[in-house]
Amino acid sequence: MNFLTFKLIYMPAIIIIAVVVVLLGLRIVQQYQKGVVFRFGKVIGVKEPGLTWVIPLIDIVRKVDMRTITLPIPPQKIITRDNVSVDVSAVAYYKITDAVKSLVEIQSVINAINQISQTSVRNIVGKFQLDEILSERETINSEITKVLDSHTEAWGVVIPVVEIKDIELPEGMQRAMAKQAEAEREKRAKIISAEGEALAAQKLAETADIMAAHPIALQLRNLQTMSEISVEKNSTIIFPAQFMSTLKDIKQFMDSEKSVQ
Repeated sequence: MNFLTFKLIYMPAIIIIAVVVVLLGLRIVQQYQKGVVFRFGKVIGVKEPGLTWVIPLIDIVRKVDMRTITLPIPPQKIITRDNVSVDVSAVAYYKITDAVKSLVEIQSVINAINQISQTSVRNIVGKFQLDEILSERETINSEITKVLDSHTEAWGVVIPVVEIKDIELPEGMQRAMAKQAEAEREKRAKIISAEGEALAAQKLAETADIMAAHPIALQLRNLQTMSEISVEKNSTIIFPAQFMSTLKDIKQFMDSEKSVQ
């Protein structure tokens, strides 16, 4: 068989096989992914996003999602430091930063983070009293995030934030807290009312001192009050007891003015 015969018979088959091999080795890695290449079970490299090629049947590409992923933490029954039972649910956000570690160092990243998140929430929230849990969520969130991040660093995972989503209290505790809040509001209302009465009494005392020094001012105030009453077209006429001395006071005032002139 000469070269020409070999070329005519086998070259099309070789070309077809080569095309099939090229097509079988093509892999597409999305923009938000990285592809970890295993050859005979050993990591040989990481493929960046885009179209790439590996050796078919020899190389295996495991794609890893590099986006930030939201992981809801189911409600956990927790006994607080002051022996109150509460149900706390939270949400964790994690992001894979090392694709190779996330595949080699841990069997399932999402399951591992889910379990360690539940344990951390129970352990850390249980160290606080109920009032602290309700008022210091940012501190608790920061502590949970710090603990989780320290565990997941070896897996090539970063947990930027963990947020407590909901705190469910027992019905009896809810009623007790509602009564406490109502009593607190009533106390503030009584204090504000008492402060108002004290200010009013102080102003009335100052007004009384002024009127005591100027008797005519009291008479003018009485006349102003009578004028306000008469606007409503009332048929009742009121004469204050001090009104009978008004003419005498006015006469004395006018006489004193004339003597000054």
